Amino acid sequence: MATHTAPILDRIVESRRASIARLKASGAVSGLPQSVIAAPPVRDFRGALSRPAVALIAECKQRSPSGGLLQRDYDPVGLARRYAANGASAISVLTEPEFFGGSLDHLQAVHAAIEIPVLCKDFIVDPVQVMGARAVGADAILLITAILEDGELASLHALATRLRMAVVVEVHSEAELQRALGADAAIIGLNNRDLTTMKTDRATTARLRPRIPAGRLVISESGIDARADIEELERLGVNAVLVGESLLRAADLDSKVRELSGR
Repeated sequence: MATHTAPILDRIVESRRASIARLKASGAVSGLPQSVIAAPPVRDFRGALSRPAVALIAECKQRSPSGGLLQRDYDPVGLARRYAANGASAISVLTEPEFFGGSLDHLQAVHAAIEIPVLCKDFIVDPVQVMGARAVGADAILLITAILEDGELASLHALATRLRMAVVVEVHSEAELQRALGADAAIIGLNNRDLTTMKTDRATTARLRPRIPAGRLVISESGIDARADIEELERLGVNAVLVGESLLRAADLDSKVRELSGR
């Protein structure tokens, strides 16, 4: 079953469900199957992260409930190009509009501008979102265990897999990790941010990483600010990190990307 969530997370999920309902009522989803067929070929997200060193997934987002406004003149394409040029292995694009200032248009533009894989970062609760992400070029999607029932997690995971996208299943606790493993998740995202308090603690990754069986690709998310953090996570056996705010707040973004990517 879905984990009990915090008011802010509940508000985000309610907003997404309402938006999906409006979309369905308008009839705008009728063309999705054809759009999926016409979408660009899927890039190998897992392969891009399967390297000897810890890979960097660099995130494009304008704002967040925890960090506030991060980019006043938000240019996701410009950011993605700089990320890719300075060593990022993949790009994460926020597509949630109300709380993060994102859109599927951002993802589509980013995918067209770069050659590395793109992750759709959203609060996905409906198959329409999975199909919409693929239609604009997403190579991978994020599924958040805390907001999904077991049946929803399984069906959304299966749909994305049929569409040849990679699926990052995000967890924050032992119980959520067991649910992710039960869904046969091949890529596990360990979120160091507690979504009930919005506080971050990298000890979450240290606690959960040993419980993940061999053969899974492991991503550590949130609270990663410096090269020393990456080296600590590498010792724990983490394959990749997802970083947003520390890049977006950096005085020298290009240098920060090189630092975290190990260039």
